[in-house]
Amino acid sequence: MKLGKKHVELAVKWTPTLMTYGAASGLAALWIIDWKTVLQHVPYYGGKFKE
Repeated sequence: MKLGKKHVELAVKWTPTLMTYGAASGLAALWIIDWKTVLQHVPYYGGKFKE
């Protein structure tokens, strides 16, 4: 399969949409996993979670 001008134009047109869905999926994954799991590794802020 050859990639031509038409394929490049379609990829450019869909890039913002794919980035938006990717960001929303990432935030949804963080919400499902739990913020504590991620934020405990952030310097200074992660100290809130030490028990």
